[in-house]
Amino acid sequence: MELLIREKLKMKKWLKNVSFMILLLKSCIFLGQDLDEKKIIVIDPGHGGNDSGAIGVNNLKEKSITLEIARLISELAEKNHNKTVEIYQTRYSDTLISLSDRGKLAKVLNADLFLSLHCNHSDNPNARGVEIYVFNQRSKFLDEATWLAFQLQADLNDKLGFESRGVKFSNFQVLRETKDFMPSVLLELGFLSHPKEEKYLVVTKNITLLANIILKSINN
Repeated sequence: MELLIREKLKMKKWLKNVSFMILLLKSCIFLGQDLDEKKIIVIDPGHGGNDSGAIGVNNLKEKSITLEIARLISELAEKNHNKTVEIYQTRYSDTLISLSDRGKLAKVLNADLFLSLHCNHSDNPNARGVEIYVFNQRSKFLDEATWLAFQLQADLNDKLGFESRGVKFSNFQVLRETKDFMPSVLLELGFLSHPKEEKYLVVTKNITLLANIILKSINN
């Protein structure tokens, strides 16, 4: 058991290189029993590296805020739900991971949920609120993913006051490549092009609350 614990700590560090992690997990089958003891959730912080994603009116970068929210979710899960939930991230630093490798990691881990985090942008400076996407065709886990999407939307609206823009259906690659293996959801956490929403996402207290609501929703 001590060996397994040490190996899992090493895995957390090695996840910075997703391609290497995929190969490692394929060969280290003996870790399977330990991973299966908890619900495996893969958090995918959108963009990274030379792909900044959306850039806010005051230069807040989507890649930075998604990574920080993912970090907070992982930290909260480790602190409060470490017996029931195991969180893995597709990236732990400002690196660009291919969309294909993001999905491959979730599949190799045999994850129970894939959640991709993003921030929105619009040419309309008044556009605001949360959008949540699931895959746009019938798939094995579509009902579960749709239920979670509506739950996330309701929680973010009721508890944090985010305007709800609806649950939507799309053919995003990360959803398409995980749809038959686990519930997968893509979450657009407000508009960086809206001054008030960008300002909200700059405050550590606010994004900690946001991470907590997301974790509670997916844990439930």
